[in-house]
Amino acid sequence: MKLSLEAIKNKDSWKGYYLPEYDPQEIAENTKKNPQWLHFGPGNIFRIFPAALCQKLIEAGKMDTGIVCCEGYDEEVILKCFRPNDNLSIGVTLNADGSIEKEVIASFAQTLTMLYDSEEVAEIFKKPSLQMVSFTITEKGYSLRNAKHELVPAVVEDMANGPEGCKSFMAQLTAMCIGRKRACGTPLALVSMDNCSHNGEKLQMAVMEIAKAWLDNGKITADEYAYLENDVAFPWSMIDKITPRPNPMVEEKLTEDGLEGMSPIITTKHTYTAAFVNAEKPQYLVIEDKFPNGRPPLEDVGVIITDRDTVNKVEKMKVCTCLNPLHTCLAIYGCLLGYESIAAEMDDPELKGFIDKMSHEEGMPFVVDPGVIEPEQFLDEVLEVRLPNPFMPDTPQRIATDTSQKLSIRYGETIKAYMASDDHEAAGLTLIPLVQAGYLRYLIGVDDEGNPMECSPDPLLSSLQEKLAGMELGGEIDAEQLRPILSDEVLFGVDLYGCGLADKVIGYFKELMAGPGAVRATLKKYVD
Repeated sequence: MKLSLEAIKNKDSWKGYYLPEYDPQEIAENTKKNPQWLHFGPGNIFRIFPAALCQKLIEAGKMDTGIVCCEGYDEEVILKCFRPNDNLSIGVTLNADGSIEKEVIASFAQTLTMLYDSEEVAEIFKKPSLQMVSFTITEKGYSLRNAKHELVPAVVEDMANGPEGCKSFMAQLTAMCIGRKRACGTPLALVSMDNCSHNGEKLQMAVMEIAKAWLDNGKITADEYAYLENDVAFPWSMIDKITPRPNPMVEEKLTEDGLEGMSPIITTKHTYTAAFVNAEKPQYLVIEDKFPNGRPPLEDVGVIITDRDTVNKVEKMKVCTCLNPLHTCLAIYGCLLGYESIAAEMDDPELKGFIDKMSHEEGMPFVVDPGVIEPEQFLDEVLEVRLPNPFMPDTPQRIATDTSQKLSIRYGETIKAYMASDDHEAAGLTLIPLVQAGYLRYLIGVDDEGNPMECSPDPLLSSLQEKLAGMELGGEIDAEQLRPILSDEVLFGVDLYGCGLADKVIGYFKELMAGPGAVRATLKKYVD
């Protein structure tokens, strides 16, 4: 049985699957005439979450168009995954009781690539019916600069040349917005749905920096620049749904159902994709209500539509206290202790106790209450339902990716709150600095048994490891060698010397480096 438009017509063959209650081809035709929603970067979380919400709206008769999805980075996702399956996906929800829910998602009405279909994408931008363009392209997708904060050559070239023939994605996006201004002048919302702080601001800054260079170089008019400033909105959002890579266990179950072609694909650009997406059931999407050309009624399918301040508070609650700091702690120590499952770590008394105490005792006193999601309930769900779910095939190694980019927001903001408080001192923290020391220990690339350990990809991995060169398990630790790292405000969000935590982190690091078994011994000492 193949995943295709023709195959899903035979409903008897799809017992156990929820099938779309509409004609996908009719929706595709409507979308081609009057597109409302264009999305860039159709990765796993988008396919099983916002795309599934769109499907619900279509079934409820509240939308009669689907989503045009476009891949601006890795065209193989479209060519090898979407199109061979008639733009259908299988969403697999992994419940904590072991049950699974399977749904065929058909809301992607058209799939395009910037490499081969850029002219068609540009034409969609010119349609007055287009209301929103959304993005899940990862935080790196909005950056115009390299690790040295220098503009990358393609961006420099695009800034000099103007909107015609752009090579970098952000310049292409800006050019298509200018094209919309010239064709119809209708407003538009560009909605980042990436899991990063102030995502709408990051997108806006990239677009406007390119546009300002074009304005200064005489490549666009002041009126066109004003259109981007005044008529293109950049709503902020917070998205939350743990969505691991396609898992072999799920592939096996779908294959047992008789489905063909379920094996995951690893593209030449190292994207992991498949005809199915597996994820947990809990999900949250909060979006700033800033859509100058209208929008689908997303609030009717559980999206919280609110103001920017509330979005920011929800994001801060999750990222700084109730989820992301816990995830990063489990990632660092899970790798050191040889775990390959986040859920398995939650059966470890030291690790479970670590994140429980850290979140309740050190994080919650300064948690931001957004008013639309109750922080205690959210944290309880994370600790008792989401992270322990044994059927969620997520790994500490995946979560440890790009840790250097996460420490500042996930722990630095809480440390700053302590520094600003009259009743608390940052130097009194115990477990947050133990995470920071654990990260230094992780960078050594040796697990707690003394065996070589591969660190996950990270843009600062090599430079940080160079600063720790010569440090070995059981060897002497030169505290001064750590100073360039511990004083790095970009890495930690604060200068650890300035906030009184450096000596504590150094002390923990020495204990963690004492020899094989020292990581476990240190956790027992400070968690128990």
